[in-house]
Amino acid sequence: MIVRDDCIRLLAAHHADEIVVPLYQAAFEWHAIKPWPLTYYAFGAMGQGSSHALGFAIGVPERRVWVLDGDGSLLMNLGTFVTIAEAAPENLIHFVFENGTYEANGAHPIPGSGFVNFAGMAKAAGIPNVHEFSEMDALAEALPEILTAPGPTFVDLKVVPGGSYEYRWDVVHGSESRAIFRKAMDAVLSAR
Repeated sequence: MIVRDDCIRLLAAHHADEIVVPLYQAAFEWHAIKPWPLTYYAFGAMGQGSSHALGFAIGVPERRVWVLDGDGSLLMNLGTFVTIAEAAPENLIHFVFENGTYEANGAHPIPGSGFVNFAGMAKAAGIPNVHEFSEMDALAEALPEILTAPGPTFVDLKVVPGGSYEYRWDVVHGSESRAIFRKAMDAVLSAR
């Protein structure tokens, strides 16, 4: 299994100027590891992170967009696979941290834990680039190509929790974070 915060550190090391849409536990870890102005914290709408990321990918096609999703969150919006495949944004990468639980809500098991196949669902929906990893070394080797290949791309990461991170509700729900994101996005859009 992959330790989730080690994986987020790996993604942060490869991050350039992508728009990042992290959800729930991944959001706290992303903020601690790589605070970034173009981070849109998708809190309070469980399952909608991939839909928000799709909107950014369509609206800002010159930038890559990463969504850092959880398996519990993805279960709330499985239709996202079909919608993303239909829209076919080449700049969207959907990472899912699969740990079999609704971690942010007390680590209760998700339905289908242990046998649901998210990568299979993504392929069946028409996502052209689908990857699955349970080992960090394999992910590290494949990641540079995944990050530069035309998408849409779906990456299922079999993870276990890592370190303990402060729940920064002031960041993920805060007006300051929204203002920072808005200012950074305005700069991107005005540079067109």
